[in-house]
This record gives sequence, structure tokens and C-alpha cells, in this order.
Amino acid sequence: MLMADESNAAPVAVAGATDAEVKAPTAKKQRSPRPPKAAAEPAQATSKAAAAKRRGYSDQEKSEKLKLIERQVTEGSTLKDAIKSAAISEQTYYQWKGAAKPVEKKATKVTKPVTAGDELADLVQLEEENQRLRKQLAEKLRAENAELRKRLGLD
Repeated sequence: MLMADESNAAPVAVAGATDAEVKAPTAKKQRSPRPPKAAAEPAQATSKAAAAKRRGYSDQEKSEKLKLIERQVTEGSTLKDAIKSAAISEQTYYQWKGAAKPVEKKATKVTKPVTAGDELADLVQLEEENQRLRKQLAEKLRAENAELRKRLGLD
């Protein structure tokens, strides 16, 4: 349903006729055909793709690179620089390091058994330290609360 334009005083039928004239279909333009695709890429591009292809490292290579990075860090180099010098990404370093840690932890647990007496002594020591730290925290909080009350005039 067509609506008359408020500024146009002409009858609705005339307005509808003018819209029909404007919307008359026109002949479509013909496009020129697409040019053929380029020939196969030069040999340089394929060698770049081969260089960017993911390379898998053996477990021995991974451990050697991790040891190299650790050695450089202990000598004073930053971790990022050491990782770059090993030619791997930071993400790869952390993945390798995370995969290597569980193996090392298992080995230390098997080689070093802990006796029940040592565990009990450690537990008692940790409980004493926990109590001492709780008392320090309580004293600090009491002091802060007292200071805040004093500043706010609640005392």
C-alpha cells in the first residue's frame, strides 16, 4: 500500500504512477570475463612454505634446548633472550617445561622416601608457624581498626 507524501498535494494514484515509472527494470550490464589465474607460484614461495612448516623435535633435542635455556638464565641472561637464542617460542618453552616437570617429580618421589616421623615433625612445625602468622595478622587488623575508628571519630 502506497502512502502519499505529505508535502505533495497530488492524488495518491498519481504518486503511485510516478513510483512505477521510476522502478521500471533496466537491462543488466554485461561483465567482462575474469582473467585467467596466475601460473604456479615460483620456487621461492614454496621454499618459504616449507621453512614455515612445523618441525617436530625429539625428546633429546627438547631436553638439550631446555638445559641450554636454564644455563643461559643462570649465567645472567633474561629468559626471553635465552628462549630466542634457542630458536623456539615462549609457548613452546613452557609446554616443554610443563611436560618435563611431572617426570622429574615422579623421579624425586621414588628416589627419596619420606618417613612418618619426618612428616609428623614437619606438620607440627607448619602448625606452629600458622598459629604465629594468625596472631600477627590479628594484631595488625586490630591496630588498623583502632586507627580507622580514631579517624572516623567512632571511639
